[in-house]
Amino acid sequence: MSKSIILTRKVQIVIDSKDDTFLKETYATLYHWQRMCCKAANYIFTHCYLQEQVKEFFYLTENVHVKLTDIRKDENGILTTSRTNSTYQVLSRHFKGTMPMSILSCLNNSLVSLYRKERLDYFKGLRSLRNYKRDIPIPVAASDIRHFRQLQAHGNFGFVLFGIPFRTYLGSDFHDKRLLLEKLVAKDIKLCTSNIQLSKGKIYLLVAFEQQPEHHSLLPDIIAEASLSLEIPIVVKVQKSRYYIGNKEEFLHRRLAIQAAIERTKKGAAFNRSGKGRKRKLKSIEKYKDAEINYINQRLHVYSRRLIDLCIKHQAATLLLTNDKEAQEEQKGDGFLLRNWSYSNLKEKIGYKAKKAGIAVIEE
Repeated sequence: MSKSIILTRKVQIVIDSKDDTFLKETYATLYHWQRMCCKAANYIFTHCYLQEQVKEFFYLTENVHVKLTDIRKDENGILTTSRTNSTYQVLSRHFKGTMPMSILSCLNNSLVSLYRKERLDYFKGLRSLRNYKRDIPIPVAASDIRHFRQLQAHGNFGFVLFGIPFRTYLGSDFHDKRLLLEKLVAKDIKLCTSNIQLSKGKIYLLVAFEQQPEHHSLLPDIIAEASLSLEIPIVVKVQKSRYYIGNKEEFLHRRLAIQAAIERTKKGAAFNRSGKGRKRKLKSIEKYKDAEINYINQRLHVYSRRLIDLCIKHQAATLLLTNDKEAQEEQKGDGFLLRNWSYSNLKEKIGYKAKKAGIAVIEE
């Protein structure tokens, strides 16, 4: 059986109640849980790092063997439980009774595994220890999302989370969110650990699905070769066909247009009506925030989608990525180009879409 993949979709949800008092209390509860998750996340990473440094505390003593394992499993162990459970006990001591422990359990499992992946970089000095802020998402186990159903009246979906009724707000959904949620109701796909995100007074569910890769009639002997360059983002060779995806000029033209719009707005901001301080003065500039980054991110999504569609069209089971190394070295020294292009971001999107379609990716 092919390996399953995890899909994550950002879905806006609202509290399914018209009681103002209940709404106010629920929002206060969610923000309280978010603050507790922030503290708990920093506790986890701090304790994981301190456990790694325990050996340094014995530098004055000879012949002391220290292992971060359960003493019942290893005579040199110094822990009374497993490493994962040790951080969970710390969280239980500080936060038990203030929030559901299943949230802390999900947070502990994910962050401990993340620390183990990055621990070597910490000690080599390649990465600093993670520090979490108050906008951290709230992890939610799949078993905590109950009574997931489709609401016929609104065309949305409803569920209960820790006794709080929620419903989705999909609006004009042009993506696959509604289709995935319908499959979830029909139990065609599996729900995984998701996250609740609070942003600017709105609530979002970062819902994670587990599903099998898409089935396409791909032929193992057909290989698509895609070269990444600056002049033409992607050049695809499949059998006797050659395709060009994107061009350099559209990045340059659109970015300059966005920058010119920002400069015009900044000059006009001096004449904006005041009365609410700096925020009111610069309100017109806010809509251009991250406009350039969002545009490039959108184009990379389009390019990667076109590439995978071409592979499916020609039944190519393998995608070979070749890089223009000279162009990449030139890019590193040119800040102007660096603002417009990111090979790693493009490769990440290509890899994700290829895995979803069941296409093997090989990098040269």
